[in-house]
This record gives sequence, structure tokens and C-alpha cells, in this order.
Amino acid sequence: MVKVGIVGLPNVGKSTLFNALLKKRVALSANYPFATIEPNTGVVAVPDPRLQKLAELTKDEEKMSDLPPIVPAVVEFVDIAGLVKGASKGAGLGNKFLSHIREVDAIIHVLRDFEDNNIIREGSENPKSDRETIETELILADIETIQKLIDFAEKELKFSKDLLDPKKLEILKKIKEDLDKGIYIGDSLIKTSEVLDERIQDWISKLPLLSTKPVLYVFNIAEQEYASRLRLEIRDDEMVISAKIEEELVELSEEERIEYLKELGILETGLERLIKKAYNLLGLASYLTSGKKEVRAWTIKEGMKAPQAAGVIHTDFEKKFIRAEVIEYEKLIEATSHVQAKQKGWVRTEGKDYLVKDGDVVEFLIGG
Repeated sequence: MVKVGIVGLPNVGKSTLFNALLKKRVALSANYPFATIEPNTGVVAVPDPRLQKLAELTKDEEKMSDLPPIVPAVVEFVDIAGLVKGASKGAGLGNKFLSHIREVDAIIHVLRDFEDNNIIREGSENPKSDRETIETELILADIETIQKLIDFAEKELKFSKDLLDPKKLEILKKIKEDLDKGIYIGDSLIKTSEVLDERIQDWISKLPLLSTKPVLYVFNIAEQEYASRLRLEIRDDEMVISAKIEEELVELSEEERIEYLKELGILETGLERLIKKAYNLLGLASYLTSGKKEVRAWTIKEGMKAPQAAGVIHTDFEKKFIRAEVIEYEKLIEATSHVQAKQKGWVRTEGKDYLVKDGDVVEFLIGG
């Protein structure tokens, strides 16, 4: 399961945001540093309105009395305690917190961008400074890790016959150079890895580094600024949210929530946007399956081939894959049924090299 960690300095709104994500008060929101020490975790569904429509189509086509069960894709969120300056050296239980970050696939970095004299600022100054504080701690922790990796690689190279090992050592030393300069290496390393051998790419993706993890920067802003700031969003790796508004929205009924969003001039909650962005941040997509048993979204990496996508359902499906029957979700809805879609010639037969796309409705043929 995909795991995303929520990090930031103390009292920036992490736990408030996490509580709203889970639609219940799981994490302790308190006006003092380190209200969260052990990380709270929760599994959250990825909003996908396609599933409801696909379930309705399936119900009509199969002449069912009720909708089939709907199973959305999910993301596990981890509320990690507030980091402080010096965390890489153990300050504020820093080593423990950094170990929790090491276990997640991506980071949501919450930045305090509101003024409230009633809420203590624990090391927080402004979003730019706060971001630099956290990134510096991750860089310092990675410098120690990368030096250990270099030392080990140099020893192994004396006995290795793998032609890729010299390249790996070269990459490790380049990473060390960047870290020593205070460069947060995530983006540059990802861009570099795109032109490297596939095995090197896989090796890079598994390096136990903190500053290579994808990051979504979330600016927690005041309620009165939310609508206007939202219109200014441009970057894919940044978004604004008002944790306070999201906490209030959780307490409302569905009808009240829709009405409140209309008053704000907003189409969807910040949490829905956050979950989608976290999903996209990791380069994930969902293909869909439908039938009497269930209508379901399956999580895959973008660019995954059909056999590997089938293996997400069951490992045997990848080994025994024969072919896939595929139709785009929009085309299926337009056709109103699988039968009509086939009659129109919209259902395609795809083989082992087909790259499954987000929104594909797929039926796999598996051998015995």
C-alpha cells in the first residue's frame, strides 16, 4: 500500500489536517510541541467519481437489485511528529521522527502560512524559512547515510565483477557533492535517473535517502484567505489548504458540506485535492474493473504494462497473462453497456506490451 508521511515543524497544523483526512479525531491536536510522538496512521480512499457511475452501469447491465460493492484505491497517511532544528542530531526526538519519514513513499510538507497569536510558534518563522529548516535536517541526515553507502561501495568494488558497480559509486559520490552544497537532491536525481540503465533507476529508487522522496508542499493558510489563494495555485508540487476549514467541513452533513463549499466558491474540499495530488505525486494511476462481485480501482505505476497490471490483482495473473480486453471509461459510459461497446467495436484486445492507462476498464484473460 502507498504510504505518505505528513511532516512539518510543530504546531503548523499537521495533526488537524490528519484528523480531517480520517474524518475523525485520531491524532491529538494540542497547542504545544510534540503533541504527536508516535506516528498515527490511517487509510484514506482516493476520490474517484467514476466508480459510482461504473457501478450504476453494471447494476443496469447485470439487472441487479442493488449496486455492486465499490472498492476505491487507497493511500495510507502517516502523521509524523513535528521536526525541529537539530533533528538530524537527535533534537526533539529527531532520530525517531526521521526514521518514520524513512518508511514512507512520499512526503506532505505542511507549512504554516497563517497568523494566530494563540498558537505557539515552535521554531516556525515563515513558509520559506520553515521549508529550509526541514530540508536542511533531511540533507544532514542523508549526508551521514550517503557516506556509509560510499564507504561500503568502495570496499565492495574491489571484489565486484558487476559492470554497473562503478557507475553506482560515481552516482553516490555526485549525490554526496550535492548534499555537501546544501542541495535538496530529489528533483535532480529523478531527472538524471530517467536517462540511466533500468537497473540503475531501480537501484536509485531504493536508496535509503530522505531527500529523494517526492514532496508536496501544503501551505496551511487562514480561513479568510482560502478562496483567493486557491485561485493562484500553479505548481504541481504545491497547494494551499485551510486545515481549520477542513476540520469544520468534516463535522457537516454531505448537504451542508456542498452548500458551504458553494459559499466559498470551491468545487471540492481541500482534502479531496490533497489525496489526488498525493496519488499523482507518486506517478500512480488507477485502472478499473467491473462486475457483479465489485467495481474496483486498482493502483498501478504510470507506464505499467498489462501483465504487471494484472499482477496487482494476483501475482499468478502476471505469470499466466494471455491478453486484456480494454475500453476507456468515457467510451464505456457513452456506450451504456459492455455489450453495446463491443458492438460498436470500442473494446480492444491488447497484448503483453500494452501500457495500461488511468481510467482503462480492463478484463484480463488468464491461462490455466
